[in-house]
Formats: sequence, C-alpha cells, structure tokens
Amino acid sequence: MQLQQAFISVAKKYSKKIAIYDQATGKDITYDKMLIASFILAKKFSIYRGQFIGIMIPTSAGCMLSILGTLISGKIPVMINYSTGAANNCIYAQEKCSFKTIITSKKLLEKLKIEFVNGMVFIEDIMASITTGDKLKAALRSKLPTGMLQKSFHHGDEDETSVILFTSGSEKDPKAVQLTHKNIFHNIHACNEVFEFSHEDTFLGNLPLFHVFGLTTNFWIPLTIGSSIVAHANPLDYKNIIDSIKKYKITIMIGTPSFFYGYLKRSQSGDFSTIRIACAGADKLTDQLREGYKKNHGIELLEGYGTTETSPVISVNVKEANKPGSIGKPIPGVQVKILDRETDEELPRGKEGKIVVKGDLVMKGYYGDIEETTLRIHNGWYDTGDMGVMDEDGFLWHRGRLRRFVKIGGEMVSLVKVEDVLNKFLPDNVICCVVDVPNPTKGADIVAALTTAEVDFKKIKKLMAKELPAIAIPKDFHVIEDIPMMGTGKVNFREVEQICRDYLENGKKNKS
Repeated sequence: MQLQQAFISVAKKYSKKIAIYDQATGKDITYDKMLIASFILAKKFSIYRGQFIGIMIPTSAGCMLSILGTLISGKIPVMINYSTGAANNCIYAQEKCSFKTIITSKKLLEKLKIEFVNGMVFIEDIMASITTGDKLKAALRSKLPTGMLQKSFHHGDEDETSVILFTSGSEKDPKAVQLTHKNIFHNIHACNEVFEFSHEDTFLGNLPLFHVFGLTTNFWIPLTIGSSIVAHANPLDYKNIIDSIKKYKITIMIGTPSFFYGYLKRSQSGDFSTIRIACAGADKLTDQLREGYKKNHGIELLEGYGTTETSPVISVNVKEANKPGSIGKPIPGVQVKILDRETDEELPRGKEGKIVVKGDLVMKGYYGDIEETTLRIHNGWYDTGDMGVMDEDGFLWHRGRLRRFVKIGGEMVSLVKVEDVLNKFLPDNVICCVVDVPNPTKGADIVAALTTAEVDFKKIKKLMAKELPAIAIPKDFHVIEDIPMMGTGKVNFREVEQICRDYLENGKKNKS
C-alpha cells in the first residue's frame, strides 16, 4: 500500500469527520470533502509533464490537498522552502530534479514579496477553473467502495519515492532527499506505537510541510489514523495558535524548541490544559524551556531526534521512559550504533562517537547524487553526521553535529557544548549561537553571537571558564539582534558564521 491509498481508506472510514480546521481560509474540511478535492486536483495535475511537481504552499488545506493530488495523479511532490530565498530555492529544485511545474499561491508571493519563477502555477487559478462537472464526477467517484477507489488511481510499490525534500542548507548546499512510501510508513507506525495516537486526537499543524518533521508528524500521521488537524500557515503566529489550542481542544503539539519558546512566552496558566503530548525536535531542547512548561503548565515537554534522511524520527522520549536531556530511546524497528570517529569501529555504551542508523526509515538516497549517497549509506547503515552516546539504559544522548566540532590547537571542541554552557549564564529571553572563524595560528577561534548587548561579557567568560577549558571560551561576542533562522526553526549557522566573519574583518564587534 502507498500513502495516498491509506488516506483514501481513512477518508472513507471517517467521511463526515473534520479532517482540517484550516486557519488560512477559516474553513472546516471533512474527510469526504478532502477526498473529492484531492481527486479533482489529481485530474488537474495529470496534464503537467514530467515525474515531479513542485509544491510551495504554507501549511494549509491547499498544501495538503496538493500533496495528495500529486500522489493520486501518479506524480511525486517536490517540497520547496519558501521561508528564505524562495525564488532561488524554486530554481535550484527545478534544476536539481529536472522539472518545471511548481504549484504555489498568489497570496504567498505577494505577502513575502517572492519573485515569479517560470513554471509557477497558482493554486487560486486552479481552484477557479474547477467546474460543476468536475465536482460531480469526483463526488460520484468518491462513492465507490474503498478497494475499487484505491485501485482506480495510481498505486504501486512501497519502495517508490513518495516525496523529494531538501536538507536545511544550514551548513552546506541542500541535498534532494528521496523518501519512499515505506520510509514514511515506518515512522507513522512506530510513532503510533510509542505515543498511542488515536483518531480522537486533534493535532496542531504548525510546522512547514517542506520540512520532513512537519510532513510526517503534522500531516501524514494524523491523516492516516483519522485525526483532525488545526492548520496554521505561520508557526510564529503565537497568539492565534494558543487561541486555537483552547478553541479546538488540541491534544498533540509537536514543534521545534524555538516555536515552543514563543508559545510559552505568550501563554497563561490553563492555555494548554488539553495537551496530552508535547514533543520537541529538530534542535536542542534547553533545560530552561523544559522547566518553563513544567512550572507554568504542568506539561512534561518531551524531546526527540531525527534527520530528513530518516523520515525523520530516530529516537524519542515518552512519558513512561523519559530522561530529560537525552533524545530518548530508538523507536521500534530502528537500529542505532555508535562508531569511532576515526576508525568506524563500533563503540561500547557510554563512549562518544558517530551516530549511525539502520531500518526502513532510511531514505532511498539523494536524488541525482550517487556519490554523496554512497558516502552516507553503507550496507544499509546511514551516517547521520551527528555525534552521540548510548547510555547503559539504551537512551541516546546527542553531542552535536560532527561539523559543529572544531579543532583548536589540536583539540576537538564541541560548539554545542559551548552553547549549552553559555546558555546557563544568559537571561531566558536571550538567544545565542556559537560558531568558529578562521585563525591562522590555532586553526580557528570560537565566537558567540547574542541577541543583546545587555550582558556582562567579562563576567560570563569567567563563569564559563569554571566549566570549559580555555580554548573553548568564546574569544569575541557579537550582537546580532535577529539571529538568522531557517523556516524550520533552526539557526542558520552558515549565515551567522558569515556575519561574524564580516564583523571580524570590519572591526565591528562587542569584545570582552
């Protein structure tokens, strides 16, 4: 079975239930209406040439229906990041995957001032072209028995590609990740097993669907178990999202730490009383944020770990097995090993090394990049590029990206660890990011970017020196009021590093 067939089955079973409370349009859309609309879009999309169709629409019914319509038409959705450099991302995707058509929104282009790119087709124009005849044909077809419907549209092997997603590009140029139906299904089934999601749950749909975290947890999981989704196009719309949690009695809230921080700042006691699972991923969860949710709302904010290439969830804490600070135990069907960074020998528990992963969650490969695929996947084992430790109880502890380790004076220093220590001595509302800049003598210097200058840099250095060696203490502190972020909520390290280098070259810095 493929994902679109699973949706058809669920839509027939829960036909009159609300599938999406779409905050972008104010419309409540039932499963049977979703089914009919996806059939209509599949017909419309079938005229476009090629194997791929780009989709660049914020989290909404329009985006979700476009994904379903693309798969039902027998094509593969290519999800495009609109949060930064949207026009360039469109062209990059078109060239990388050799396709032309991109389904997008006029409102999106106007709101974000995105340039028109050749090949763009507006979802508003497609919707306006739908005739009464189109609606009648799709409605009549939707009445067919489930088995007949599933066979009447594209259906194939689980190993077929279900989506192309691009890595964040926070460290290097984005890669085109091919995830199969089997990959996504693995995460659906495993996450359902550990969290016991139900069709009675209501999910907050706040994450962008161009990111695998959002695609799997905010879209495919709820739509393949018959849950409802409250879709918000902008995850930074904190007040309205908090209002939605109360109004729709949302039970499942999944997001990045930066989004959870925004919700915490603007919420009051009782706002999250209906939440039964709150889980953060895609970035490090701080103790302050975890403690804030516990103190203000009585909620245990859980932490998980994953990558685009693993569909995404690899490990997660659950209420019954939670070690705060860890990234949890591997989910069912996932094998994890820790390898020596230099020799690739498997390390015993308690020893730090590279995290490698095996299971049905691992991608098919990078599209059009056999060399990079073979570098990252060996005998089914995917090299995450992350460093970590597996403890004696089977919990995984993340130590940071291998690329976020820097050699200074012959010693390896974890920039993530430096950030963790720095965070302890900063006010709760201050965001920090630690990067390295070239040093001709030592190889590199560590510098820190903060969102405010209202701190005592000398005092912070002294406090950090109690927990870190001298080579790990930031040499300089730079103030960047708006630290560049990816649309997924992650820090854009490439941009921060470039800003810090520019500051260094121009002599513009806040130096302790």
